[in-house]
Amino acid sequence: MAKDHGTQIKNDDLYEKLRDEGASKEKAARIANAQANKSLDSGGGKLEQRSKAELYDEAKEIGIEGRSKMDKDALVKAIRMH
Repeated sequence: MAKDHGTQIKNDDLYEKLRDEGASKEKAARIANAQANKSLDSGGGKLEQRSKAELYDEAKEIGIEGRSKMDKDALVKAIRMH
């Protein structure tokens, strides 16, 4: 049973799994919350449906370096890997 992380973490089980796999607290929280809010599609649908400009803005917000030289596919991959 996963520890209850309060209201800031929407999917405690996924958060714990990601932390056990070595993800940072920030990354684990972001992924767990996105999965719970259904804004992260593990099959890849949601990010691919965004425009390159939207992906670029998200990459900028989370601090992905080299984003200005990336095409849409590279931005999707970088966001998923972050």
